[in-house]
Amino acid sequence: MISDRKTGDGETASSIFVPLWLLALLAFSGTLAMHIFVPALPVAAKDLQAGIPAMQMTISLYILGLAGGQLVYGPLADRFGRRPTLMGGLALYTAAGIAALLAPSVHALIAARLFQALGGCAGLALARAIVRDTSAPADTARRLALMNLMITVGPGVAPIIGGALADWAGWRSIFLLLVALGIANLFFTWRLLPETGGKSEEGLAGLIENYGALIRSPVFWCYAIGGGCATTSMYAFVAAAPFIFTNELHRPAFEVGIYLAILILGVWCGSMLASRLIGRVSMRRLLVVSNAAGALASFALLGAVLLGQLSVALAVITMFIFTVGVGTAAPAALTEAISVNPRVAGSASGLYGAIQMAVGALCTALAGFGSDPAFAAALVLAAASVIAQLAFAYATRANTARAA
Repeated sequence: MISDRKTGDGETASSIFVPLWLLALLAFSGTLAMHIFVPALPVAAKDLQAGIPAMQMTISLYILGLAGGQLVYGPLADRFGRRPTLMGGLALYTAAGIAALLAPSVHALIAARLFQALGGCAGLALARAIVRDTSAPADTARRLALMNLMITVGPGVAPIIGGALADWAGWRSIFLLLVALGIANLFFTWRLLPETGGKSEEGLAGLIENYGALIRSPVFWCYAIGGGCATTSMYAFVAAAPFIFTNELHRPAFEVGIYLAILILGVWCGSMLASRLIGRVSMRRLLVVSNAAGALASFALLGAVLLGQLSVALAVITMFIFTVGVGTAAPAALTEAISVNPRVAGSASGLYGAIQMAVGALCTALAGFGSDPAFAAALVLAAASVIAQLAFAYATRANTARAA
């Protein structure tokens, strides 16, 4: 039975049931394929007789594919429906996995990885839109927070699984696992996922007009850029962490993974906190307060670096607080962004994801400047937190003025 219900904001939320674990699995698959191959790079490089720069392209182009592909899937899903667009992306993900599994050279592997990312980002972009299709606004943020709890397991366990597979069965076994995951996703989507958005009746011209209005919306850009600065800016510290802990704080390399796992735990705790607070605290207030906590933590880290008082404990504690803010802010920022124009929720979700990843890539690149990784990373995090706070403040004022 499919019916619609009116939300408190006058919007309609479908009562179609979609298992949250399935949406989390679809979103998880795209990011899993990025992290799981990292430990196998040296083994694959030796087998394919490739240099380190060429092997790194299998990661950097994958990230590029994740960002760019989301711009395409959103409008396609709004025009042709979520289900067929998603199944097309999953088919591409699976076929590209087979190509990577059989790749005879590093160039073939790089191309396969790019197409694997273009397929994998379908789940990343559309799972969030499906949550928006099937939930009231307050429930949307809560379900996104719960879905984020499941997804954050990926970055923590993927390198462990990838390293174990590469040692035990060779690097190609990683892609055998990803192909199996792609087939499972196709099967579960075919069996369990109904259409939630429907095909647009406005036609291509109407969709382009709505998409253009979304792009011209300062409120959407504030939530998207602010959301990226509040969340994916953490990649700046993640990229700098090996150099900070080993070179500056003189810790053994194996400890770096432990410290990064603690940061992932912070994101997980923040997502759990968000799922408890949503419904009790307004999402805009939750967004501002959680980012403020992250800003305080980033400035504490920056102060410690400037004063020459940085230690392992201080770095881990401040970044744990920062990542708790990341996990808390993420579902609220996404919910607000895709609610700016519900008629193009798929496009909004895809555009938001692309902007978020672009902000993360920019912050990571900026953290590479200079000779002091700790200072660069802390400065990037502090600046990103300020930008996010200003963006959220502007969006809140604009929404308040529009409501009045």
